[in-house]
Amino acid sequence: MQKIVPHLWFDTQAVEAANWYVSIFAHSEITHISQLHDTPSGDVDTVEFTLDGVDFSAISAGPYFTLNSAISLMVTCRSAEEVDALYAHLGKDATILMPLGAYPFSKRYVWLQDRFGLSWQLCYFETDEISQKIRPVLLFSDAVCGKAEEALTFYASIFPGAISGYVNHYLPGEAKDARAKTNYAELTLLEHQFVAMDHGVGGDETFNEAFSFMVLCEDQAEIDYYWEKLSFVPEAEQCGWLKDKFGLSWQIVPKNMGELLSSAAPEEAARITQTFLQMKKLDIRALEQARNG
Repeated sequence: MQKIVPHLWFDTQAVEAANWYVSIFAHSEITHISQLHDTPSGDVDTVEFTLDGVDFSAISAGPYFTLNSAISLMVTCRSAEEVDALYAHLGKDATILMPLGAYPFSKRYVWLQDRFGLSWQLCYFETDEISQKIRPVLLFSDAVCGKAEEALTFYASIFPGAISGYVNHYLPGEAKDARAKTNYAELTLLEHQFVAMDHGVGGDETFNEAFSFMVLCEDQAEIDYYWEKLSFVPEAEQCGWLKDKFGLSWQIVPKNMGELLSSAAPEEAARITQTFLQMKKLDIRALEQARNG
């Protein structure tokens, strides 16, 4: 089971977006669709899906948060032609952040924000090693510009078995913002690969709840551990959500949360939903008691 799952927040389009992404990528499928009733956003759709072997989750919960380029998805392609094929789909009605072409770091590359607002970096590197085709990229901008490597060190100290990968720094004078130090760094947390970089010109788009990361926990002790280590913004603590000191949003949830809701009768699911809506850090025992009435 993938223990860290990227989570996307949409206004109303979660299911539509997930179906579109699944139609584009190979080895992809919708794995579950459900609805939560009587939330602060009304009745909301949730969808779980897999893109080329990587699990994702999404929710339609209102226009409160907007996806931006602070977190993107990097797709490592096996050929320039694969980049072009993905671009033909994802590029429809997209905003182009870096145009399709050859760059010093990639023979074929494009950075775009698709019609649903999700940011993608499509790239071709001459390598046979692609262990995770789609990787989240954290772009440290604005107030946290220059803190990419510090953040990766922080996360590596929290997640057991973290593996630090390749790191490359800006050359003197290469970045227009003097705070920017790291132009590419890799980190694996709980077998899920991340990329991080400092924004070379500083940037003004910041992390927000539209793109968060779910940590699927084995038990209450694990929930307590990650909550204590990661939570930094008390007012952001709600329904298992938290923000860390770099502004990144996490959801610390029991690994069977989806099953707990999907296998429940309607009245049981309603009790579970109303119980976790009142929580900050999730309490597994209280959720199970809510199901049992």
